[in-house]
Amino acid sequence: MKLWLLQPRNMVPWQPWYDKAFAFVVRAETELVARQLASVKHGDEGQQVWLDTLAVSCEELLPEGPAQIIIRDFAYA
Repeated sequence: MKLWLLQPRNMVPWQPWYDKAFAFVVRAETELVARQLASVKHGDEGQQVWLDTLAVSCEELLPEGPAQIIIRDFAYA
């Protein structure tokens, strides 16, 4: 299995910001399956946005690379 990081390419579908999912880290064999799994757990941004390659990036996370935080999904109210 692979790990995939899904994030918005732009914030248009995420306005206003509340009641929405902003990112996912998903374990799946393929990008398509990762997108499908994320789309099931969507918020008010809608299911289709997670399947749209123009709206959401989907990057495979590899073990190589610098030490870093992969995702911090935080919103102020």
